[in-house]
Amino acid sequence: MRVKCVLCDQTDQVESFSLLAKQLRKRRKLSYLCDACHDRIANKTNERKKSSEFKLYEPEKEDDYIK
Repeated sequence: MRVKCVLCDQTDQVESFSLLAKQLRKRRKLSYLCDACHDRIANKTNERKKSSEFKLYEPEKEDDYIK
């Protein structure tokens, strides 16, 4: 199965019976990232997390007694 990276438009070959290929066929909105783009985004995200300006918003905890 041929897949295309959404960021750099690089075309890669993925085995047709792999889990990734099955997920891409089943959910059309799932986007594919090549290894280079995935690593680049991961590195930039880790750098942002190390900076003091990064703030992670966590969902509010629900109280069991209030519904």
